[in-house]
Amino acid sequence: MIGVYGGTFDPVHYGHLRTALEVREALDLDEIRFVPCRIPPHRRKPFFSAGKRLELLKLATADEPGFVVDTRELARPGPSYMVDTLASLRREAGDKPLCLIVGLDAFLGLPGWHRWQDLFELAHLVVMDRPGYRPEWPSALKPQVEARRSDEVLPLRRRPAGRIFFQQVIRLEISATYIRQCLREGRSPRYLVPDEVLELMV
Repeated sequence: MIGVYGGTFDPVHYGHLRTALEVREALDLDEIRFVPCRIPPHRRKPFFSAGKRLELLKLATADEPGFVVDTRELARPGPSYMVDTLASLRREAGDKPLCLIVGLDAFLGLPGWHRWQDLFELAHLVVMDRPGYRPEWPSALKPQVEARRSDEVLPLRRRPAGRIFFQQVIRLEISATYIRQCLREGRSPRYLVPDEVLELMV
């Protein structure tokens, strides 16, 4: 199975890296593809340029087997819609299972995504969950959770897409927004990002 982890990574930090590692190990994924977006549809323009974000992400993931940086969204013009990215990956992967990895907050906002219901035809959704937290599902999302939820990994391996799986991960309350604020104010974000990333940011 291939994991797909999208985001601005503005900049990449230990919260991204640690949770990705936990998901990869828990689901025994062959690899996780980090997909930095070019133009985020739901956020303001990134602080770092696309080239700098890519450089930092490559540095941060270089020494971890199974972590791969995928640049297809940076090469594609226009807003970086995940449905287009997954369609591209699906053409390459054939019937191999794809797992779109999202945080719980992003999952709750899924009905606001471009062609969000098509995502289930292209990939499983692996939701990084907080231990003991069970939110009220938005009305548009609740039927999808009820119909597609799997509490075991095996059903994800048996089909290429269509399931929703909740995976508990450690909660590292690290914010890229806070890191950028530190940089603006001349304070150090050390211990929030890998040292090699820090060296290229300051």
